[in-house]
Amino acid sequence: MRQVYALLAATALLYNVGAAAQLPEKVGDTPMPSLAPIVKKASPAVVNIATRGTVREQRPRNPLLEDPFFRRFFDAPEMGPRERQFQSAGSGVIVDAKNGYIITNAHVIENANEITVTLLDDRQVKAEIVGRDKASDVAVLKVPTKNLVEMPLADSSKAEVGDFVLAIGNPFALSHTVTSGIISALGRSDNNPESYQDFIQTDAPINPGNSGGALVDLKGQLVGVNTAIFSGSGGNIGIGFAIPSNMVKAVMAQLIQYGEVKRGMLGVQLSNNFTPGIAENLGLDNARGALVSQVIEGSPADKAGIKAGDVITSINGRNVSNAGELRNTIGLLRIGEKIELGLIREGKPRRVSAVIGERDSADGEGAAQIHPALQGAALTNAANNGGVLVESVADGSPAQQAGLRGNDVILAIGRVRVTSVEQLRQAVNGATAFALTIRRGSSTLVFTIQ
Repeated sequence: MRQVYALLAATALLYNVGAAAQLPEKVGDTPMPSLAPIVKKASPAVVNIATRGTVREQRPRNPLLEDPFFRRFFDAPEMGPRERQFQSAGSGVIVDAKNGYIITNAHVIENANEITVTLLDDRQVKAEIVGRDKASDVAVLKVPTKNLVEMPLADSSKAEVGDFVLAIGNPFALSHTVTSGIISALGRSDNNPESYQDFIQTDAPINPGNSGGALVDLKGQLVGVNTAIFSGSGGNIGIGFAIPSNMVKAVMAQLIQYGEVKRGMLGVQLSNNFTPGIAENLGLDNARGALVSQVIEGSPADKAGIKAGDVITSINGRNVSNAGELRNTIGLLRIGEKIELGLIREGKPRRVSAVIGERDSADGEGAAQIHPALQGAALTNAANNGGVLVESVADGSPAQQAGLRGNDVILAIGRVRVTSVEQLRQAVNGATAFALTIRRGSSTLVFTIQ
């Protein structure tokens, strides 16, 4: 009964005085609420995305087959990487009908060399990639077709837990499937230090194939882009995640302008262990905010006068709850943008101004360009020319397999000391194997990289 009342309440919002839509038909003497007007408005903007491509796979290791003499003697094949053709499917949302821009997930089009978009009216067109950002899992496609229908973007900062939403996509290749639910939580993180995420959690059923599809509010606006589910079986259990529309909008603008996201840098290292106990020890009432553990010399933060031990509580007047929220916000700001920061130092509130700088670092795919063994490591210059700081390491990445951990400091490659990311790049250029000297806490370790 409470569910019926909730649905009736949602419908009441839909059919406010002055709304153009007619009241739904009756079942007997009881009006039957319906979300059909929203679905009819939003569905033409949701598309199916089919991809084809090639991936390179490592063959299973066999010590005998890796022996050159054994291969020659038995005329065994080479055991290098092999290529495999693949096909996959996902969803997308038209957000700019005039220019043909479609938003989807970066993972939906990963390794794709052919992308086909199918519209609600069954038109099929080839799409080109405008840009993709792996860290936020957002990609922008462009199609030449005219007579498109776009979906307006909602202001996701106004979304609240309990808001009704619809998920529209193509799960299991079932075109334009619609499910409904509520926003279950806000500000969720996937706990991946390589990503920039601030997920909307929803119980609107999301399944494989929904990735890149629309999470729609009761105004028919895009409040989020569906991207992931929490499931042990691969099916829906009522815990799905969507990228907020405000983050999508910020990433999309840079992808259209630059083809990539040029992330800004403040130049601070933030503590991931800012607990109520530590806050109390610092004389603070609570642990809301981002505790600065280190300031990079010469960085925008250093020039602004930020110090280790400061707790950043707001940016441009918007409250900052934790380190992840500050990292997300800074990472989506434009280089050269001036910001106002609120912080607490020695129990007293302060305000400082800073100008976002260009990120002199390599993270994620950028680290792979330095050397494949470093892929998955977020690298930046350590303070006082003290080496290269490993900010974080993605689970299962080559960098983790090589032995690196977050907060390690790379000191040398072989006998060559490195004091910056650029020096690290030069030291490993062309090397197939090298010795990596790092500082971990009070210990110095040496790893061999093949």
